[in-house]
Amino acid sequence: MTQLTEVLTALTPDTAAREASEERPHDVVDRLRETGLLHLRVPAEHGGAGATLRETFAALVDLARVDSNVAQALRAHFAYVEGLRFTPPGEGRDAALATIVGGSVIGNAITEPTGAAAGDFAGLATTFTPTGDDWTVTGTKFYSTGTLYADRVWVWGVTDAGVPASALVPLDRPGITVVDDWDGFGQRASGSGTTHFDATPVLAAEIVLPGEEPPPRLAIGAFLQLWLTAVIAGNLEAASHDAIALVQGRSRGITHGNTELPRHDPVLLQQVGDISAKAFAARSIVLDAATLLDEVDARLHGGELDGDVAQLAGRRVAEAKIAVERLALEAATALFEVGGASATRTVANLDRHWRNIRTLASHNSTRLKAQVIGDHVVNGTDLPDNTYF
Repeated sequence: MTQLTEVLTALTPDTAAREASEERPHDVVDRLRETGLLHLRVPAEHGGAGATLRETFAALVDLARVDSNVAQALRAHFAYVEGLRFTPPGEGRDAALATIVGGSVIGNAITEPTGAAAGDFAGLATTFTPTGDDWTVTGTKFYSTGTLYADRVWVWGVTDAGVPASALVPLDRPGITVVDDWDGFGQRASGSGTTHFDATPVLAAEIVLPGEEPPPRLAIGAFLQLWLTAVIAGNLEAASHDAIALVQGRSRGITHGNTELPRHDPVLLQQVGDISAKAFAARSIVLDAATLLDEVDARLHGGELDGDVAQLAGRRVAEAKIAVERLALEAATALFEVGGASATRTVANLDRHWRNIRTLASHNSTRLKAQVIGDHVVNGTDLPDNTYF
């Protein structure tokens, strides 16, 4: 991953300006294509790195520290690769893996503006309609994070007979319109807007219908949740780096301060040290949870998955979300105590850390997760088997 480190180092000085810009980081995604990041989880026999989840999440935290938006935007890409790892061997799987190794980015078109709950195929309004030997797909998707930067999109829907279906479709197909209309106050460039399909052609070889046994939803859900938590951890590391730079760069002492130079003031040093410790803890928590997901992954592929192992991994990922987001939000707020009023200037863009962390943390209810964990550890109740836990 030397090349990834070099690219991230080169991108670091422009982090704040890039996040504040109205332009979208297509160039960042393009530079990442050449680093091997996009096929970290592709098995080595298919030309990928065959990386562990722990290695992958470590790289993700590094990326999120430099560009939080791109880190989130790639979640659908990596989720699609995880799905391929459980797909039986065949021409379709081999072709998809080759596409990813070749540098293609996968976006998502799963969630809809109204109607179906997340992860519920049955309630989707997007429809696949047979047309001769092939199909067309029509519908509207929201929260299609990453599709703005993608080459192909993973679209979910149902057939006209109500059967769940999905397909990986090139984004240059007729009838696809990607709208950059996400208007959240954080993660503004994550491309989490709307995607429209208007009788878009889908080849028969591209559509997936029921019949293949998917991995346990709890395992995939834990992966998706930990991805967001890792992006939060990267934001926290960025806030820590900015806290250090703020104190190092200040030349004017604080009113009633303890020293002439802020860099020697014990109160400021304590604050910076506290933020640094929180950043270290967040990364450690994420990587520890990723190690458990590696165990689940190994047992799934070995056909020996123990339900207790999956439950433990799901619990630890949920606990990681609760702990990391609290550490991160506290640190992102404390950053302004390090910098004072000057740190609130728009040009500094230091509020991006809190905005991005708050937006990512809002994806799932922390209070509900804590309640479910409490029921699990006290009463032995199984964790919910859904894609959002």
